[in-house]
Amino acid sequence: MVTNTGTRARGRLPERAVGPVCAVLAFCVVPAGLLAGPSAGWRAALPMTVAVLGALAVASLHTRDRLIPVAATGVAVSSALGTLFGDPPALETATGVATLVEITGLLLLVCLVARYAGTRQAFVLCTVLGTLASTALLRLQFPPTVLEAAAQSSFFALGAIAAAATGGGLRTLETRRIRAVHEARRSQRLQLAGDLHDFVAHDVSGIVVLAQAAQVIAADRPEEVLPLLRQIEASGLQALGSMDRTVHMLRSSDGTAPAGRDATDATDASPPVTYGLEDIVDAVDRFRTAGRAEVRLDMDRSPERIGRIPREVASTAHRVVVEALTNIRRHAGSAPWVTVSVSVAPGPERSRPVLTVSVTNGPPTGGETAGRHLGDRERPGASGLRGLTERARALGGTLEFGEHETHGWRVTAVLPLD
Repeated sequence: MVTNTGTRARGRLPERAVGPVCAVLAFCVVPAGLLAGPSAGWRAALPMTVAVLGALAVASLHTRDRLIPVAATGVAVSSALGTLFGDPPALETATGVATLVEITGLLLLVCLVARYAGTRQAFVLCTVLGTLASTALLRLQFPPTVLEAAAQSSFFALGAIAAAATGGGLRTLETRRIRAVHEARRSQRLQLAGDLHDFVAHDVSGIVVLAQAAQVIAADRPEEVLPLLRQIEASGLQALGSMDRTVHMLRSSDGTAPAGRDATDATDASPPVTYGLEDIVDAVDRFRTAGRAEVRLDMDRSPERIGRIPREVASTAHRVVVEALTNIRRHAGSAPWVTVSVSVAPGPERSRPVLTVSVTNGPPTGGETAGRHLGDRERPGASGLRGLTERARALGGTLEFGEHETHGWRVTAVLPLD
């Protein structure tokens, strides 16, 4: 957390230094213009001073949208008056230096306007400023013919084009950066939605099942309501814990924590641990407790075997089991049996081992769908399975789901371990 904060501070330091540096330069430009006036001529020194001051103003105060067109327009008017009503062409050294400094200020202003101004304003102002920069040399020496003057101005217009291209390129990079930030935030929101769906929906659906069971037996067997209420309380606490755990994982995914009073708590707290294979046992136990189905878990629970599974693979395996059990509870609540299998074996047509996760349920009774249409778009379970399919594919594995035997359902994920 400290490292990222220091990096952001160092990144902002050059931006904060632009204003003071421009202020110091502006403070030096005014006396320099006054000193250059007698030798270079005031009609050359004044446009030079205005051009440099305008460029410095836009560089330091570009966040003020109204300042950019005002400063650029003022510089353009000053330069145009200097070209149209200036002294006759002269090759004095002081006049040439003042004119070259003015052209430099105009080109810098073209770059800044192309970078920070609005699209339409940038096009108009860059065209005007570029034209003035390419014709300013006519003050020093006018070519013999108009054609030669136009050719000379066209050649020096390449500098203005390069300045505008530089500013436009910087604008494009900034646009791409902002777009990337928006895409990253959107991806984080989708990740949060997926985590809440995978982790919290499982516990919430258990609460719903227990509440429905309590309503059924409340009239005939009131003595059994209290244990169900305790199970509802436990499932609710588990759902809150899953939500807190998900938020902590997302908060620490980039190594940062929110600033303020909670920052100390987040620093002192132990780092959150992602879900793994050992959490599959708890998910299956909660599912067994909340329902009447005969649930079987076939998994090697030895710490040596669990410790050899990569964290990302183990987390995906847990998500597959939770999503499959949640869909069974929603769409096949009366299924008589459920089998969860987690095993490591050589992959098909490959030498490297794979982790195979399979969740199968028997055909439900009472006319339930058994999840046969979970792949349809109108079924809410389809989004979770499609998301897990993409996640398994990103790990180099596969996830398949479909009907099993007669009206049953099976979800199978094959995830490579290396």
